[in-house]
Amino acid sequence: MVTKRITILEAINMVLENQTMTVDEIYSSIIDRGLYSFGAKNPKGVVNGEIRRHCVDLDFPTAHPVKYFCIVSVRDGKPVFGLLNDKKTKIKENPSLTDEDDLPEERVEKAIGKYNAKIKSELMDKIMSHEPEFFERLVVDLLLKMGYGYDNQSGAVVGKSHDGGIDGIINEDKLGLDRIYIQAKRYAKDHKVTRPDLQSFVGAMEGVQKGVFITTSTFTKDGMGYILKLQHKNIKLIDGELLLSYMLKYEVGVQALKTYSIMKIDEDYFV
Repeated sequence: MVTKRITILEAINMVLENQTMTVDEIYSSIIDRGLYSFGAKNPKGVVNGEIRRHCVDLDFPTAHPVKYFCIVSVRDGKPVFGLLNDKKTKIKENPSLTDEDDLPEERVEKAIGKYNAKIKSELMDKIMSHEPEFFERLVVDLLLKMGYGYDNQSGAVVGKSHDGGIDGIINEDKLGLDRIYIQAKRYAKDHKVTRPDLQSFVGAMEGVQKGVFITTSTFTKDGMGYILKLQHKNIKLIDGELLLSYMLKYEVGVQALKTYSIMKIDEDYFV
């Protein structure tokens, strides 16, 4: 008999106290101890959903910001959960899990991730198939879409015409008193931006404090360390992966075909 009405989360916390279990074991323990009376057609699925939404490192649209649980091991492809605040609990990093226990919204998130990865790959192919001048225009367009500049006409590609090799300029006010200098390097994946490349960019920023260096490749550790130590310039580095993520987020070079809404239960409505 259920002697006290508690929530599913409270029941899960009670059975996981000082021990670790799979979802099946957690559900069975809740039933055996009479901790909660389920009315759902798939009660085990309800338990699985509550655990995953409150589990650290499992992030998806309906995941709850407050975390109580963690994955401590994997048994036959199934995650074994423990309490996050238990000092004896050790979180398993990068567990190898099957996807059969994924919630529907998790599967949607993973599918979107795979689709976006494909789009990113195609975007990079498009960028690399065009001339460097096209890439310079692209990065100026991107920064304008991100909200830099006082309007959508406040950015300009200057390329070779500008002394010092600055590729683009964003004016953040109408008089051009506050500027952002841009360097754009359309490099192959294995051609990293080095410290001398960054030093040359900084040297060209006479009288300008803000700069953005964007590349299709990556930056060397030495180069990134140099930028971190700069005291009188504010330089942001954007590598190829971050560039593609921004292009998708701000819809530069891509178009949204359809938008889907992922619903969740409004718990406040049922209070």
